[in-house]
Amino acid sequence: MRARTTGRPGAIITSIAVALALAATPLSPAWPAATAEPTARTPDTVTADDARVVGIEPGTGRLTDVRIHSAAMGTTIPVKVIRAPDNSAPAPTLYLLNGASGGSEGSNWTDRTDIEDFFRDKQVNVVVPMGGEGSYFADWRTDDPVLGRQRWTTFLTRELPPLIDATFAGNGANAVAGISMAATSVFQLALNAPGLYRAVGSYSGCVRTSDPQGQAMVAAVVTRWRGNALNMWGPPTDPRWAANDPYLHADQLRGTAIYVSTGTGMPGPFDRPGGPGIDGNRDKLVSQLVTGGFLEAIINQCAHDLSDRLRALNIPATFDFRPSGTHSWGYWQEDLHNSWPLIAAALATPATG
Repeated sequence: MRARTTGRPGAIITSIAVALALAATPLSPAWPAATAEPTARTPDTVTADDARVVGIEPGTGRLTDVRIHSAAMGTTIPVKVIRAPDNSAPAPTLYLLNGASGGSEGSNWTDRTDIEDFFRDKQVNVVVPMGGEGSYFADWRTDDPVLGRQRWTTFLTRELPPLIDATFAGNGANAVAGISMAATSVFQLALNAPGLYRAVGSYSGCVRTSDPQGQAMVAAVVTRWRGNALNMWGPPTDPRWAANDPYLHADQLRGTAIYVSTGTGMPGPFDRPGGPGIDGNRDKLVSQLVTGGFLEAIINQCAHDLSDRLRALNIPATFDFRPSGTHSWGYWQEDLHNSWPLIAAALATPATG
């Protein structure tokens, strides 16, 4: 185990939701009723072959907008792809997942970070799926009245990778990284598809999901996007909560390269009027300092719990416990840069051009 010490947060979770997450009490009395079990086609009755590319449009530079029909969800998913610079040679793939907004409101990897420039000389396909707000990128037990059919695990592990490899000369080596909500999902995806991802990067995420505080956090995130967490994994007593808790199944991560990062919630170098995404806006700065700081402090404890868990299991991992920093994009861009050498090594591709 090795540790390094060195958005708009309100769009991810509100201050009230954070307070709810801190209350380590069962939530079942306050949760609304789940909808009926689905009767339409589920991941068990579709195959990855039913998914297909339905559109490709070139963007700026090597950025390409791709539309993928997901048979599991019965809808078309926009996906942004930064193609590897050498298209004459197969390349590995890094999947970058957006946070709880699903990339809406400009809160996504391509709009808020320098990934186009950063990966300009690196032989890797970078894939950013759009959508999935409040979904935890999971396969939900039933359709949600607001969020609809959520089969993101099936899409990301069975439908999308073969299409990306076939369309962009992928070599079958994959890694996945994500922020906030998705920093939990990356572990869940790795556990659901053993061997698919050689590395995971988790930036500001709370991995434990089935204890009372974890359930409160998950429910708060889903509710923020008007979904019902009962439709995802059922009531708090449902065994699906434990089945989808990476903390409980951390032993299955052995052999996967792991990078976890978090701040402390204390103001850091990007928490200033001229910081990324703030641009002198006082309200954004206050929100980042208050809500983003409070949330990151909670996540910091989650990351330490995971560090202790992996250490007890003797599973190697890199933890970057930053001495400051809030729940915001400036730090996540830095986290991606810092984790790239570990991810590149796992993908057997040069870290620099």
